[in-house]
Amino acid sequence: MNDVMKKLEGKGCDISGAMERFLNDEDFYMSCLQRVVHDESFDKLKAALENHSIQEAFDAAHTLKGVLANMGLTPMYDTVVKIVEPLRAGTDEGLMPYYDVLIKQNEELKSFIQ
Repeated sequence: MNDVMKKLEGKGCDISGAMERFLNDEDFYMSCLQRVVHDESFDKLKAALENHSIQEAFDAAHTLKGVLANMGLTPMYDTVVKIVEPLRAGTDEGLMPYYDVLIKQNEELKSFIQ
């Protein structure tokens, strides 16, 4: 396990579960991780929340939820779930603070892999 993966595991990420899904291919996982931190769904989610576009926000958040789950990025997954579920129920009230936490987590992730 490389240093980045060890750091992620230390932050509560399910790297062993992710490695099962990635057939223990660390290089492939790392290349996907590079894509995750730059996923356009982060920006789409922000714009949709700012514009109170519930369906667009839900779509972006739901995409991130799946990606983060597959990557084993548990702390980020836990945060995005707090965004997805209210959107699923049709409300975006009070979600920007969770989005801000998600972005902070993504910035921390970026710092690990650069």
